[in-house]
Amino acid sequence: MLYFMISGAMILAGIAGTVVPVLPGVPLVFAGMLLAAWADHFQHIGALTLTILGVLCVLALSIDFAAGLLGAKRVGASTRALWGASLGTLTGLFFGLPGLLLGPFLGALLGELSAGRELAHAARAGIGTWLGLAFGTLAKIAVCFTMLGVFALRLLIG
Repeated sequence: MLYFMISGAMILAGIAGTVVPVLPGVPLVFAGMLLAAWADHFQHIGALTLTILGVLCVLALSIDFAAGLLGAKRVGASTRALWGASLGTLTGLFFGLPGLLLGPFLGALLGELSAGRELAHAARAGIGTWLGLAFGTLAKIAVCFTMLGVFALRLLIG
């Protein structure tokens, strides 16, 4: 019973981690599901289901990584904008929801300005990077809930 409680806590923390960048969201969800399967001696969740969940986990991580890059690339942002967005996200954690929303934009903006870009270009880079990160987060959440659906369905049928 303790393993299932820990597994549930890991899954809930992982869901929160899909939005909060400090937590490894989707891998934590996967680890919680793996722990639950192990605690159940793999009676309901077997190798095939765990493989599907693992592939979904890798897909979510790939989407998350690519989305920020694509958003920045689409508007011609530099790598400094991406680094700035990442640092802005981490700094934004200390300022609650407004920090999480504004941090990536401000970080990308400052990253572009530090690369000697004009304010208008830096603002576009900030917006593009922020949109890429936002869409990546939404996709990560969708994949995370798909994992939950696969896991729950497998528990129900079997």
